[in-house]
Amino acid sequence: MSATGSPAAAPPFRADHVGSLLRPPALLRARAEHAAGRLDDSGLRRAEDDAIRAAVRMQEAVGLRSATDGEFRRSSWHMDFIYRLGGIERAEDTLAVRFHNAEGDIEFTPAALRVSGRVRLEEPVFADAFAFLRDTATTAVPKLTIPSPSMVHYRGGAAAIDPAVYGDVEEFWADLSAAYAAQVRSVAELGCTYLQLDDTSLAYLNDPDQRAQIARRGEDAERLHVRYIRQMNAALAGRPEGLFVTTHMCRGNFRSSWVASGGYDFVADELFSQLDVDGFFLEFDDERSGGFEPLRFVPPGKKVVLGLVTTKTGRLESKDALKRRIEEASRFVPIEQLCLSPQCGFSSTVEGNELTADEQRAKLELVVATAAEVWG
Repeated sequence: MSATGSPAAAPPFRADHVGSLLRPPALLRARAEHAAGRLDDSGLRRAEDDAIRAAVRMQEAVGLRSATDGEFRRSSWHMDFIYRLGGIERAEDTLAVRFHNAEGDIEFTPAALRVSGRVRLEEPVFADAFAFLRDTATTAVPKLTIPSPSMVHYRGGAAAIDPAVYGDVEEFWADLSAAYAAQVRSVAELGCTYLQLDDTSLAYLNDPDQRAQIARRGEDAERLHVRYIRQMNAALAGRPEGLFVTTHMCRGNFRSSWVASGGYDFVADELFSQLDVDGFFLEFDDERSGGFEPLRFVPPGKKVVLGLVTTKTGRLESKDALKRRIEEASRFVPIEQLCLSPQCGFSSTVEGNELTADEQRAKLELVVATAAEVWG
């Protein structure tokens, strides 16, 4: 299904969502059986296919105009992609990331990476996964989500790049953006009309604590977001006609916990005025995300998808409260440029957030119903 016609008919949609969905129990069991060696690759693939078909049917049934595969073939929203880029390998680093929630803190040790060769696209990443989604969706536009180029750099920085391979960091950035540009062209050739670049770095950099960490490792924390925006634009330069691209920025999402806090003020000017995307998915589900004032930098023609519905708890928001917040945001950017979605995915990693499948569906239904009443 192609996205054509009026701006309202093009992605992102008035009622949209970020992408990842809670893994159903049958798929989690199949993953466990596969890891234990009791289920072969084809058996796991069949379980994934069945789960994705059901997830797409659910998204279409609630009235969403975009559908993803829930990221059901991945363990992690970003590393499953990054490790398939040529020149990047898994590293043995054990740097723990501290996530926060209402009950306290939890530690997560994400898989690390090392740039050990020239970065390149050896084959289109997630090509088979997108083709299956494309052929499964009937009424919804199939959306592919991939991590943004900055995610290859943010966690490890220069220390993760072998200086024997890249004595000049500009060559690394050029190769990385070229690999992404090839990925963008490849998925468009497969019929992808809706691509999302997921990015935590541009949201994390709003947090002074995160900028302090970047400075301690010897990088320019005050200008790193400008570099990331420039490289994302290089990756998208010359993208095929008819391909709509959005970015989603969050402050961490693991088992209903988060990493960073702070409004979008620090990055807003460059982000909204310079990043060459069609829309921005932004977290606004609680006070950690700050106010809507940074939206004053959004230029005409760009859409902002307000992530007002939290994925971190099963508590269902009030439709009237959502409408009031949309109205508040419209003081800074015209309501015609606004859309509504959950603030993040429901399951950025295979573990998922702490809510049920029924609560997940109710939140998606709320987004659709609220958007219909606001925009028609």
